Amino acid sequence: MWTLSKLRPAGRGLVAVSLIVLAASAAPRAGNAPGQEVTLVTKRGKTTIQRGGKDYFVRGAGGKTELKLLAECGANSIRTWAVGDNTSALLDEAHKQGLSVTLGIWLERTGAGVDYGDDQALAKQSRRVERAIKRHREHPALLMWAIGNEMEGDGSDPLVYEQLERLAQLAHSLDPDHPTMTVIAEMADGKKIRDLNRLAPSIDVIGINSYGSAASVGKRYAQAGGTRPYMLTEFGSRGHWEARSKAFGLPVEPTSTEKAEDYRRAYEGAVEDQSLCLGSYAFLWGNKQEATATWYGMLLPDGTRLGCVDVMTELWTGKGPRNGCPTVSRIDGLPSDGKVRPGDRLKVTLRANDPDGNRLKTEWVLRKASRADGSYGEREESMPEVSGVITSPKRLSARLRAPDEPGKYRLFAYVRDGKGGGAVMNVLLEVQKR
Repeated sequence: MWTLSKLRPAGRGLVAVSLIVLAASAAPRAGNAPGQEVTLVTKRGKTTIQRGGKDYFVRGAGGKTELKLLAECGANSIRTWAVGDNTSALLDEAHKQGLSVTLGIWLERTGAGVDYGDDQALAKQSRRVERAIKRHREHPALLMWAIGNEMEGDGSDPLVYEQLERLAQLAHSLDPDHPTMTVIAEMADGKKIRDLNRLAPSIDVIGINSYGSAASVGKRYAQAGGTRPYMLTEFGSRGHWEARSKAFGLPVEPTSTEKAEDYRRAYEGAVEDQSLCLGSYAFLWGNKQEATATWYGMLLPDGTRLGCVDVMTELWTGKGPRNGCPTVSRIDGLPSDGKVRPGDRLKVTLRANDPDGNRLKTEWVLRKASRADGSYGEREESMPEVSGVITSPKRLSARLRAPDEPGKYRLFAYVRDGKGGGAVMNVLLEVQKR
């Protein structure tokens, strides 16, 4: 049971009283399902998860679809971002597939969704966290609680970390069988880690989302004074905000083949052989619209796996898949500057290869380029296909008629091997006024 002095500094009595009521309402209960208690153990400088009394290194991905395929690829866990109406069903399906779940509880971002100086808002947030924990704490798939994701923004608001401390204490009171984690966006030159050390000591694990700099997370975490175990909770290729180049003011997306090696570098640099690392969650098991339709997904919408899945399969299991994904390198037939006129007719050809000699087939899609910046992963509307502009498709080529409406577009080439593997890339075009 908590004491008032642990909950909140003086002068914040409303929330302190509210949280004491919440803690007092947590009736004694039996332990979690037999064999599923999760603890953190440090021996000879190495911290590990023990689940059911056995060492457990997290080989995971963020997402909630295609869980059977994920397990077949060698993963043992998924990560979510929020609790909702379908959470119980997701936990059941994960357990069926032999996957544990780091269950996310969403916290609104400071300055955007909640005022972390508003006692009533924080009490409401605490009640929501309590309901989530009480509802799901005994599920055998549960691994740990991820309280918040990137809610700290730029990390300048210390009240966020004070609230995290209260919520971590609440979680430990309600559920002593599972650790708590919070997830931050990068480290702000170490300031976020130092503030978490000072203001939220009851958080057990620090989750770090990192993309272009993911490979150095372990080194930078130690330099910032990190002593608690950490997890790499989102990683993949460079984020769209980190793109190496731009065209027409928009980020140029790497090919799925290039991205696959970014996943490898991140994992080998920040996860393997790191004394404080408990594992990782690759991003994203599934697909989403963020900056483009394909920047972050590890799968195509029909479940076709991309090259990053093959890389993660190798890293998780020590061996690659029996059938490897195709690779792509470029699209030929377009002007070097990407500028076309309305109605221009072009023949485009995808340069692709299949490691197993499978016959490849390409799907060509033209979409208007999204202007959304995708900040903090906020939901974006998918960009519709431009109809009637792709004709005469063959295995790796097609004819393109530039649309009549001037503007910026992305031409996507999706290639599949007929065996469940695929690759994708896109190029930027600008249709100029006549």
